[in-house]
Amino acid sequence: MSQNTSDVLVVGAGIGGLASAARLSAAGLSVTVLERQAAPGGKMRTAASPAGPADTGPTGLTMKPVFDSLFAALGTRLEDHVDLIRQPMIARHFWPDGTALDLFDNEAQSRASIAAFSGTRSAEQFGRFCARARRLFDGFEQPIIRAPAPTLGKLASYVMARPALARAMAPGATLADLCRRSFDDPRLAQLFGRYATYVGGSPYKVPALLSLIWQAECAGVWVPRGGMSALAGALAECAAARGATFLYNTPAVELDISNGKIGGVVLEDGMTLRAEHVVFNGDPRALATGLLGNAAQRAAPQTARLPRSLSAEVWAFAAKASGPELAHHNVFFRNDPEPEFRALEEGRLVEDPTLYICAMDRGLPEPPGEVERFEIIANAPPLNLNPAEEETQKCHRRTFSTLQSQGLTFTPEPGLAALTHPRQWETLFPGSCGSLYGQSPHGTMAAFQRPVARTQIKGLYLAGGGVHPGAGVPMATLSGQHAAEAILTDRTSTSPSRPTAMRGGISTASATTTGVPSRSSPS
Repeated sequence: MSQNTSDVLVVGAGIGGLASAARLSAAGLSVTVLERQAAPGGKMRTAASPAGPADTGPTGLTMKPVFDSLFAALGTRLEDHVDLIRQPMIARHFWPDGTALDLFDNEAQSRASIAAFSGTRSAEQFGRFCARARRLFDGFEQPIIRAPAPTLGKLASYVMARPALARAMAPGATLADLCRRSFDDPRLAQLFGRYATYVGGSPYKVPALLSLIWQAECAGVWVPRGGMSALAGALAECAAARGATFLYNTPAVELDISNGKIGGVVLEDGMTLRAEHVVFNGDPRALATGLLGNAAQRAAPQTARLPRSLSAEVWAFAAKASGPELAHHNVFFRNDPEPEFRALEEGRLVEDPTLYICAMDRGLPEPPGEVERFEIIANAPPLNLNPAEEETQKCHRRTFSTLQSQGLTFTPEPGLAALTHPRQWETLFPGSCGSLYGQSPHGTMAAFQRPVARTQIKGLYLAGGGVHPGAGVPMATLSGQHAAEAILTDRTSTSPSRPTAMRGGISTASATTTGVPSRSSPS
């Protein structure tokens, strides 16, 4: 069975798929989004708790201009759809020796905080580190982050014309190397090296260039009221208002490809939805390993052989916290970071990991209640490194005994039902090996090995954190922009007329039971 549905089918309603669907709908194309879960958001998920939905994925929004631009392209404003609350304190950091450090989105305030924590020399070193991060971010935002398909040759020419930028990159150095050179205090080197985990990497393996992540963070962090899933919901609503149709609980089982060209998407009941263009917003490795048909393996073949990024053990729950005063974003460091990252590389977990804690209700203007929502994240290896099954059973002790040793306790402590571990991430996002950030960011060539929006299969495009420009909510959002722009460019080159907008809407039922709305179906 087959049915013509839309100009574009988007497989997956993660932030990359939502960004492409919204832009394409606003441009007048008829768009249908297929999502295997019951709601949009992808990794921007929530879990039920006694205090309300608790985030199990990203906990803050950075690079706000990316989202301002997205909503502007839809003819509206981000603030009209999402209540964003800026977090002047970026994070509170704790160490086992009892010391703590707050960092802010104001450099002068952070310098004063570091001076009180570690002395004026450390504050001066921080100022130089910030200047380097700004130079790198400003230098590479357009030619790498926002470019749809950067090449090594173009980058080399760009850098050679800017010697100061080349020096700031610290060629050949890892992020850990750069942090050791930048800070006398090993705690500060540990803190800024941890930003490698934002893209699923180890500071001992990613290039020093990734120090620019600090600039993205210190430029501002916002918390959407209702959590990050509120951003996904708002974007889905905007896309639907512009004609997109959403089919939830509707997994794609195969991409229909013939003679090197996409023809549509096959659903669980055997029906094929026809479309001229398909955006795949899943882990590209799912295509490369044949999970959506052998013909799709050509789309991103490198992802089947390249190493994977980190996974995570994530707790989402509600409880009463006792101990150190928490901010919205908190990091509890272990003493020495190197053994943990070495263990992760070997597929093992240490007993006392560094832990990130989001105290969700402390990012709001209202004071938190006695029972608050929390998300705790510990880095974990991806499944293809074969972590021992019993490691999951030990996760509770690793997490809550480690925090108790630093004085933080939760009442009640959550049970294993509150935990999402790597095997569950693989179930939620097939083909990922449980990795949350796509392929590994390790090595100087990692950025150029990542798939881009266009594929070798005509009409098939990619979006999401496993696609250039990489992991993270703003980066995945930009990937959706790249996919949408590629489709619009390709249609312009083959069609003399511009398509007109069609009505659409949101469907919460499965397509296998309700059928597929036509282009003119009401919402």
